[in-house]
Amino acid sequence: MGCFCLKKVRNKSGYKDPTILASETPFTVNEVKALYDLFKRVSSSIIDDGLIHKVEFQHAVFRNSSKQNLFADRVFDLFDVKHNGVIEFGEFVRSLSVFHPNAPIADKIAFLFRLYDLRQTGYIEGEELKEMLLALLGESDLLLSNDMVEMIVEKTMVEADSNGDGKIDEEEWREFVKNNPSVLKNMTLPYLNFVLNNEAEIVGNK
Repeated sequence: MGCFCLKKVRNKSGYKDPTILASETPFTVNEVKALYDLFKRVSSSIIDDGLIHKVEFQHAVFRNSSKQNLFADRVFDLFDVKHNGVIEFGEFVRSLSVFHPNAPIADKIAFLFRLYDLRQTGYIEGEELKEMLLALLGESDLLLSNDMVEMIVEKTMVEADSNGDGKIDEEEWREFVKNNPSVLKNMTLPYLNFVLNNEAEIVGNK
């Protein structure tokens, strides 16, 4: 009976064999197991159904489940690969892997492009840049005037939009990030290795 229930929960949450997920991502098997412990905590924090809902995701990642934020919504949407309103364990591991220090730079650049491509047109427009910048500022303690925000957006568009058509395509984005690597600083979580190594050590000693 116990095994049957566990199997039901794992299937419901999109549970995957740690070995398989480790082979598909930069994570080790023990790190995947540690992520499963983390996933279980987040997915049961508000709605205990073995799935991460948006309110749980916002509370876990941004410490705020009541305030709407475009950045939080967009990250959740990208993690929710199946577009069914929840994040399963497999989606959680594969999506989080892009923030791993050893993840390919090309994957980080592509993820960030999709993050800014709010309307999913295959291009980043100035208005999308502005909306995302304001959302990011809303999650930080940094205060910028409207004029400063406009200046940053305009400067970015001038530098990135090499063909001058008023929008940034994927190739232009890759070139822009290549010339401005600091854009990727939030795409790597150095402490991710520290957290996972500690949790993986605990898992390995069980």
